[in-house]
Amino acid sequence: MKLKPATPYIVLLAALITSIACAEGALPEAKPNRPLSVAMQRVYDYYPAVSTGTNKLYSNFRYTRLQGFDYHGGDGTVSRRDPSRIIRVDGKYYVWYTKRDTATPPQGAARGTDAIPSTDWDLGEVWYATSSDGFTWQEQGVAIPRPPKPALGWRAVCTPEILVWENRYYLFYQAYNEMSGTHGDFCPVTASISDTPMGPWQPAGRVIVPNGAPGEWDANIIHDPDPLVYKGKVYLYYKSEFTGLPEKSRMQGLAIADDPFGPYVKCPLNPVTNSGHETAYFRFKGGIAALITRHGLEHNTIQFAPDGINFRVATTTQFMPFSPGLYDPDAFTDTSDGRGITWGLCHFIPSPGTSVSKHSFLARFDCDLSQDVYDPEMKTTDIRPDPDVYFAQSLSTKQRKRIEAANQFQEK
Repeated sequence: MKLKPATPYIVLLAALITSIACAEGALPEAKPNRPLSVAMQRVYDYYPAVSTGTNKLYSNFRYTRLQGFDYHGGDGTVSRRDPSRIIRVDGKYYVWYTKRDTATPPQGAARGTDAIPSTDWDLGEVWYATSSDGFTWQEQGVAIPRPPKPALGWRAVCTPEILVWENRYYLFYQAYNEMSGTHGDFCPVTASISDTPMGPWQPAGRVIVPNGAPGEWDANIIHDPDPLVYKGKVYLYYKSEFTGLPEKSRMQGLAIADDPFGPYVKCPLNPVTNSGHETAYFRFKGGIAALITRHGLEHNTIQFAPDGINFRVATTTQFMPFSPGLYDPDAFTDTSDGRGITWGLCHFIPSPGTSVSKHSFLARFDCDLSQDVYDPEMKTTDIRPDPDVYFAQSLSTKQRKRIEAANQFQEK
């Protein structure tokens, strides 16, 4: 049976119904010309898009266990943590990280010795691994060993980050000259240089980013160096903290130099973020974006600074990676149109109460914080973990006693 073509009136009616259906409840992309609540004003004035589905700086995160690393059965004697940014050279991915291989797990500063670590990173060295696919890795060996005492870093070298500058490779890292916990977690940042990612690495032998003067916000520690190429210079972000509060308040600073070995000039607006512990930065469009993980009022946010200095929250998210090392091919190109990121490495620490001793292990995370990929599964906010994830965050013994005491008081 041959159907007759619809009359113009039916076509017009169908178009009208479709138009009404599409308009009902639709959130307009452009800011409406009418009074708006403060919440809706933020949608249009504060964030880069009106929904997570269209916000290229929103993503959730998915995790995969890596193949190729041995952890001695999780007995705590071997730890790998704080992976660097990942680079690709001659068809291989390279990553650097802190490795600790000690006779015992960490024992605390009171029991630490020249052979017994106080913390997970104490007595650590910088090692590296390669991969062809980002999932299976081959450990290649030590990149930065602990030098003989009293050279800078004789106690531990850890938390590395890579920079490629004028066809040479620079590793930045923390260098401990005392056991972590002796006087807090004090250590300076230094660097080494090589003509190849395989080494050998020649140390600078001196502090690269000096601590602030007494009383300044970064007087006590400078940790987690994270250099990028931006505006023809080296933008090196780092973590420090304010003390004197009930809890430490960790934030991020910026130091800028014309050469990787400095001298570095600290940004007069430091700190440039008000939150963040293991923060990671990547090139996005003409600016710099940041994963702000752990600690502070704006933890668990993804932020963006069009000038690399003035960061604003682009979105909140959940289950962010610990100590993320990003695969950001634009990190050292000084591009004016950064692609963003879709994966990297991070570390995990087994939860308290498990059968394994304290150590860290490397893992892969995937996301969609890019201009050219659209993965709807990465854009959803409907994340529902297994209930055991929540019940693992149980009350402490001290909290239960407080609640029980309050209940008994109310009964009297």
